[in-house]
Amino acid sequence: MPVFQSEGLTLAYEIYGTGRPIVAVHGFGSNGVVNWVATGWAEALNDAGYQVITLDNRGHGASEKLYEAGLYGADEMAKDVANLIDHLGHAQVGLIGYSMGARISAFVCIQNPQKVACAIFGGLGANMPTPTLDSPEIIAGLKAEALSEVTHPTARQFRIFAEHTKSDLMALAACMEGSRTPVPVEGLETIDLPVLVAVGSEDDVAGPPQPLADMLPQGEALVIERRDHMRATGDPQFKRGAVEFLARVYPA
Repeated sequence: MPVFQSEGLTLAYEIYGTGRPIVAVHGFGSNGVVNWVATGWAEALNDAGYQVITLDNRGHGASEKLYEAGLYGADEMAKDVANLIDHLGHAQVGLIGYSMGARISAFVCIQNPQKVACAIFGGLGANMPTPTLDSPEIIAGLKAEALSEVTHPTARQFRIFAEHTKSDLMALAACMEGSRTPVPVEGLETIDLPVLVAVGSEDDVAGPPQPLADMLPQGEALVIERRDHMRATGDPQFKRGAVEFLARVYPA
């Protein structure tokens, strides 16, 4: 897996297919393969004529692990995405992020709007301008000696997922503590580019998509029916809506 240097860190990325570039930013506890390849996203976007560039966020996947919460601010992690775009020599890309990846992607749009042609924020809606819900419980769950000690339902869900992805639990605990960065409403209001906000109808973590779409000058909302936070990620409804959106605003 190729790597590049960003803010003094060694981070991993992968490129799938050819066509107009889309950078895909995964969610907390995941990685490029789990979030975007295993779910069929890379294949779906390749089939639609796009190149998919996945980044393993700092502390995740094959990227460098860090154990200081202060190094995981979502606004800091957004710099990694911008640096990857520069590293690959792209003037402008499409952007898709899920959950924490959507929060990071929003900061990319705020900090470097000239680098982003359009964006898709998945798994994060009305709660974008607030810190991550249940984060103290999730942090405690990641630091627990064993899964059997984790009883909080959301914390248990995240711990099971982190073990499934063979993640560094202490790095993730630091990431959860640091990456809860709220995206200020006044910042969201400056994102004047096409943005699709896609959230599962049963997703209590994200909040509904329409309130966030309403904050964005060119925001659109997509409800992924009958899906919660975890199960919405690779849902065909989400992929269809994303491809239709891209065909309108960022044609291959």
